[in-house]
Amino acid sequence: MKFVTALIANTKGEGKGGDDFWLKAETLLYQALIGYIWYELPEADQNINTLVEMINSMEIREDDENHKNAVDILFDELAEKDPEHFAVRQYAKYSLAAGKTSKSILISCGARLSPFDIKEVRDLMMHDELELDKLGGYHIEHKRRRRNKATGEIVELVDNEVIKRKTALFVIISDTDASFNFIISLMYSQMFNLLCDRADNDFNGRLPVHVRCLLDEFANIGQIPNFEKLIATIRSREISVSVILQAQSQLKAIYRDNMDTIVGNCDTTLFLGGKEKTTLKEISDILGKETIDMFNTGESRGQSASYSMNYQKLGKALMSEDEIAVMDGSKCILQVRGVRPFLSMKYDIEKHPNYKYLSDSDPSKRFDIAGFVKVFKDNKANLMEGLNKNDVVYTVIEINDDEKKTVPISNTPTPQPTPASTQNQDEATSNELTEDFYDDGDEDEYFDPNDNELT
Repeated sequence: MKFVTALIANTKGEGKGGDDFWLKAETLLYQALIGYIWYELPEADQNINTLVEMINSMEIREDDENHKNAVDILFDELAEKDPEHFAVRQYAKYSLAAGKTSKSILISCGARLSPFDIKEVRDLMMHDELELDKLGGYHIEHKRRRRNKATGEIVELVDNEVIKRKTALFVIISDTDASFNFIISLMYSQMFNLLCDRADNDFNGRLPVHVRCLLDEFANIGQIPNFEKLIATIRSREISVSVILQAQSQLKAIYRDNMDTIVGNCDTTLFLGGKEKTTLKEISDILGKETIDMFNTGESRGQSASYSMNYQKLGKALMSEDEIAVMDGSKCILQVRGVRPFLSMKYDIEKHPNYKYLSDSDPSKRFDIAGFVKVFKDNKANLMEGLNKNDVVYTVIEINDDEKKTVPISNTPTPQPTPASTQNQDEATSNELTEDFYDDGDEDEYFDPNDNELT
């Protein structure tokens, strides 16, 4: 449901929204199909390309209300097996629409998902290569077995190890063409939800490795659903966000009334310069006022001359909007929660010791994105061509007193290993299965996968 919300929020186009009925009808269909894909299909087919193909195969005949398309048949079979299935219940609500209405809903869905008809986009969405689930640290399992001599019982032990891997993920999008920005919004939405769930479920509420998101050109990545709530809660999960904008009005255009909530949950505000009125007023208000002394004198001349003097203290904006607008470009204003704002000089990046590695210093060091993607795809294609599809990875998962029983754990084709690599692999497996465990007083025996006996 979170995925559907993000998809609709970022593909509704410009202008005012249409009839709310069509959005709700689309939502029902998306939830039904995605529910079927998630719960019923193998992992290899759990992608948005499968969703597009299912919608394309839903033929509607207005003159035949009893016609069943391929998707109808799938859901009929699922309903017989599990009438209370989430996908079945959602599809039943969608099916209440008449033939002409259903056809209109499908046309609307097809128009919304039309970018996925582009081959490059489909290739991008086919496999998960980002490994978002490994950001912030992740668990790996070490499995080992032991047998009690007295009872002969074999017990499998599982140890969890936390892997703290440093990772940098660069998301590069066009700053002039927003056609595919909704994909980035979907990625961020899934990333925040996934990291929060993993922090709560696997790491007692805090990720072992801090995840910092530098969201430059934040206005160009689309709308992240419930971002005003996420930014208030993710900090406790060891996740921080730097929202970088050209002007605050950009944030209001996307998040409207939630803009103040987002800004209010940012502990640090850094103003690098600008002339947008809303931003200037906001910064001027943050800076507050200073106390000034005002001294007035007056003199009148005539038949009876008089002289007056007035002294008073007044409050004046520390920096007015016009003063901020013409602030020196080499300066910036920083305000941190709990600390008075201060004026500072910007850091000269050319003085950084690593500046020589940037393309600004040496154009030959510019990263060729297109070339990198081409090499990556070519290497991947060559690897897949070199694989023997008949190879199956086997490992020992169960042992009896008289024989050793093996079953495949993966049908993924892998290159045939050399004798040396086979020996290393066996040694790694042996070490993993014979790792020490906590002593509970039983006399234990360990299984060595290289032997036919328990040792």
